[in-house]
Amino acid sequence: MATVKEQIHAQISGALSNATFPINTPDALLAAFPAGADTTCQVGDLKMTAGEAGKLLTETDFPFISADHVADVIVDRAGL
Repeated sequence: MATVKEQIHAQISGALSNATFPINTPDALLAAFPAGADTTCQVGDLKMTAGEAGKLLTETDFPFISADHVADVIVDRAGL
């Protein structure tokens, strides 16, 4: 069974699978999610929206070069 970290990572990567990279700004990143800031990843009781995840990022994280890059940074910062 995949860990919570692996499942959230996969959900973030999947949600950004159709995004065009590189993504250079926080607004562009939120716009790349299917439901914008309301896009939700959930595993069991853990639930995180793209808007909440975006608060974990800083300007120095950009540009993002791939969906996996975004997911790597978010799950690391969230302490998953």
